[in-house]
Amino acid sequence: MSFRYAEEKKVSSEKFTRAEVEDFLYYEAQLLDAWKLEEWRDLFEEDGHYIVPSTDNPDGDLAMDLALIDDDHEGLRGRVQRLMSTYAHIENPRSRTRRIISNVRLWDHDNGELGVRCSVVVYRSRVPGTTSYVADVHYRLRKQGDSFGIAFKHAMLDHHTLRDVGGVLSIIL
Repeated sequence: MSFRYAEEKKVSSEKFTRAEVEDFLYYEAQLLDAWKLEEWRDLFEEDGHYIVPSTDNPDGDLAMDLALIDDDHEGLRGRVQRLMSTYAHIENPRSRTRRIISNVRLWDHDNGELGVRCSVVVYRSRVPGTTSYVADVHYRLRKQGDSFGIAFKHAMLDHHTLRDVGGVLSIIL
């Protein structure tokens, strides 16, 4: 399914506000920047999914094409465990990151979830310097009490290749 030119509908539900959604996105960014990865993982629903498609085929078929990241809840658990251990040599010591989120748009998803689309820039600082990752991120959120749970997160990098950011994606977008 292609997200690049997805038709977006206005939000008809008044159960939440744009500010509440933005606060949730800022909270997620704060957890990631503080390397509180277990708390970040817990934002996902049990059937949640996190996808970063390859840079050479960003509009590819998620069921058929390889992706840089394609994690269900169990995959997220393993990814977080590896990143928090000393075995993730590329993140030992950990990168310093800072996220900027903008252009947040909302719409009602067909299955009753809330569709969210935003632009994200992640600055990653390591010993040799600072690199930036730019992405178009789509979410499907579910209302969970006074907050949200992530049912789906799809981060499409705007890079043509990862070479300009060191050739790796060792952080979570």
